[in-house]
Amino acid sequence: MRKMNNKSAIRLLYLGALLALFYSCNSDDDDEETLGNWVKKSTFNEESRSSSSAFTIGNIGYMGTGYDGSDYYNDFWGYNMDTNSWQQLSDFPGVERSSAVSFVIGSDGYMGTGYNGDTNDELSDFYKYKVGTNSWTTIADFGGSARYGAVGFGSDSFGYVGTGNDGSDKKDFWKYSPVSDSWEEVFGFGGDKRRDGVTFTLGNEVYLATGVSNGVYETDFWSFNLDTEVWTQLTDVDDDDDDYVYRSNAVAFTMDGKGYIACGEYSGSLSTVYEYTPSTETWEEKTPFELYARRDAIAFSDGARAFVALGRNGTLYLDDNMEFFPNAEQDDDDN
Repeated sequence: MRKMNNKSAIRLLYLGALLALFYSCNSDDDDEETLGNWVKKSTFNEESRSSSSAFTIGNIGYMGTGYDGSDYYNDFWGYNMDTNSWQQLSDFPGVERSSAVSFVIGSDGYMGTGYNGDTNDELSDFYKYKVGTNSWTTIADFGGSARYGAVGFGSDSFGYVGTGNDGSDKKDFWKYSPVSDSWEEVFGFGGDKRRDGVTFTLGNEVYLATGVSNGVYETDFWSFNLDTEVWTQLTDVDDDDDDYVYRSNAVAFTMDGKGYIACGEYSGSLSTVYEYTPSTETWEEKTPFELYARRDAIAFSDGARAFVALGRNGTLYLDDNMEFFPNAEQDDDDN
């Protein structure tokens, strides 16, 4: 047997240390791997588009209106999460538009406001959609000024619409009562003016974030209690090591007690996704959206499942649809 000299032993020890460090670093990287997987689902049946309006009732995601770079739309569709299929429904009764707002009260959907580029008009008309009869009813016009790019959310009894742009950026909020078919202003929002922000709802708390005003991306973050109608300012959504939640024209949704903000625009289209945990008031980056980066998309969520669809990247208008699994590892082979 050949005897190992001291230099050989030192070399082996050095090599072993390097290998241990290599595997240790890889193990750490694996432990810190970003979670989240996107799975391709049924493509939208009709024209690719962006700036549509969407809401979810039960296991059906409803969407309508939008713009494809040349035409505005008023068609209306339902996406069945269980059968992974689209069905055309009764057309939205208002004029064709983009950047409308929507909310749900009980089992009814509501949609209104927006922008019609054919006439260069901001809009204030509003309509109620009844699922059981697949029918629309005209309701009272929005109580504030005609606008587009607003946010909307609902409770069991009321609907709320605020912010947006009526020629200038806004920060007012209005409450709709289906019993009296009337709007009244809700005061107390101390945040900045904005258009194209997002909201997501967890329990009786609605969270508002993102948006842009006069070219400035808004970083303030707020919650609105549906029981007390009181706004509370939360920790700003600032950048962290060049990663940032703030943006405009994003989508937001909730799953299993957490909120998510995805895609949007910040000096170009984004694909990044962030998860908000209310118990710790923290954000965590998830696997980015796995197809084209995009802005002006739509999202459906029933609280247990979530989908992001449509939108645009520059002048490319999109018709795809992806389901998000926030706690799964990324798998490139399922798209």
